[in-house]
Amino acid sequence: MSANSALNFRNPAAVRNAGMTALEKELGAVGAVYFIRQFESGRGDYTAERDILLRDAALEDIIKSVKEIDAQPRQTARSTI
Repeated sequence: MSANSALNFRNPAAVRNAGMTALEKELGAVGAVYFIRQFESGRGDYTAERDILLRDAALEDIIKSVKEIDAQPRQTARSTI
């Protein structure tokens, strides 16, 4: 929106709509979603969940898994923008 005076900044829905339109115009739909996801704070207690998930994991097993994943061929992302 080029004329800020035409937008009612006191209307959250109008501001959100104008912002999404601007993001989609500049970044495309996928880029806009990736941008917005950067602001997601997440939920739960990551530290407690990690402790439960890794309770029985040995360091050697984790290193082995990382090396196996790293040895896999990498896929290149194809841009749709």
